[in-house]
Amino acid sequence: MYYLSRMSTSYTEENYLKAIYKLQESNGETVATSTLAQVMGVHAPSVTDMLKRMAGKKLISYQKSKGFKLTEKGKQVAVDIIRRHRLWEVFLVDKLGFRWDEVHTIAEELEHIQSSPLVDKLDAYLGYPKADPHGDPIPDANGVLPKSRSVLLSSLKAGKAGKFTGVSDHSVSFLNYLDKMGISLGDTIKIKHVEDFDKTYTLELKGKKPAVVSHKVANSLLVIEQ
Repeated sequence: MYYLSRMSTSYTEENYLKAIYKLQESNGETVATSTLAQVMGVHAPSVTDMLKRMAGKKLISYQKSKGFKLTEKGKQVAVDIIRRHRLWEVFLVDKLGFRWDEVHTIAEELEHIQSSPLVDKLDAYLGYPKADPHGDPIPDANGVLPKSRSVLLSSLKAGKAGKFTGVSDHSVSFLNYLDKMGISLGDTIKIKHVEDFDKTYTLELKGKKPAVVSHKVANSLLVIEQ
């Protein structure tokens, strides 16, 4: 079990670290200042000032002409924040009855509580969940992410089926759309047909009515092939 001292890390720095971590995960090893500025919704000079501050704390390193990336210390802090965020989302849904489209903003505030013992007890209280309400994996107390076998539904061929495990689009509008379509985590989804013309998917849901969705939707659903 590891404990990180984050008392010297501000809320803003933590938000930057989490954003950098996610950009590195999706776009590669290094991140451009302009890309981070766009994600954070601020001007590039503000990002530059923050990066200098975090570099001074050895949370990031800069490579000329390549961009910057998290140091091992910075990565540990980012993963710790993500762990907190996802555990709080589980608590809000499972214990307080919030819907999965309501919890992100609340968890954004709760993730900054700087008490490792509290979060470890929360983890134990929840039964050490492996994923949050959106299917995203939760790092354990050592910062290790569970391995995922999930793939995009759009990668499966017609006739194949998979268990719905998560989403790549976390927007409220998309989650509301899935609720409206009656598609829930844990559902077995079978691809009955893919329309050649516009790549529309006809899906068979066990115990539910068939659903017709766009390729964009199929490309946002994560499943484990069955």
